[in-house]
Amino acid sequence: MSAKKKILVHTCCAPCAAPSGERLMLRGYEVTLFFSNSNIYPKEEYDKRLYYARKLANIWDVIIEEDMYDHNEWIKVVKGLENEPEKGARCEKCFEYSLRRSADMADRFDFPAFTTTLTLSPHKISKKIFKIGAKYEKYIPFDFKKEDGFLKSIQLSKEYDLYRQSYCGCEFSLRDSQIIKK
Repeated sequence: MSAKKKILVHTCCAPCAAPSGERLMLRGYEVTLFFSNSNIYPKEEYDKRLYYARKLANIWDVIIEEDMYDHNEWIKVVKGLENEPEKGARCEKCFEYSLRRSADMADRFDFPAFTTTLTLSPHKISKKIFKIGAKYEKYIPFDFKKEDGFLKSIQLSKEYDLYRQSYCGCEFSLRDSQIIKK
């Protein structure tokens, strides 16, 4: 029997990680989750999402690594893009930030490959994520939206009792989600 391929999986949240990680494990990968989300605001929301990502890691008996939370650094990265719409230039900067941190983590801990769960969301344009990821030698592009990924996310969230958030994560997406609800 051949050894499993190790992969670091940038994990934006447990609902996106559930079907993404499941798919990777079914394809023979040894998954390590990487919770790197300095974009999430407020800190209480970050802590809640981390709690459920850890819960998922415990269910699967996989390792989860937590990146340092530095929202102030993330704010500097997106400065000037605060009024950009969802799917716009601010999101691209956010993807760059997360994928760079994931690439650094993959190098630091000698993972042969990494990917991200960000492509599961119908609110994210996978091609933009792939273009950013292509800058990194170890990045593997998976479009987790395919094969009913988002529907599977809803099903697994219910099965595992995972918290499903109502906005992407940053204060700007929170603001925009509140505007839409009015």
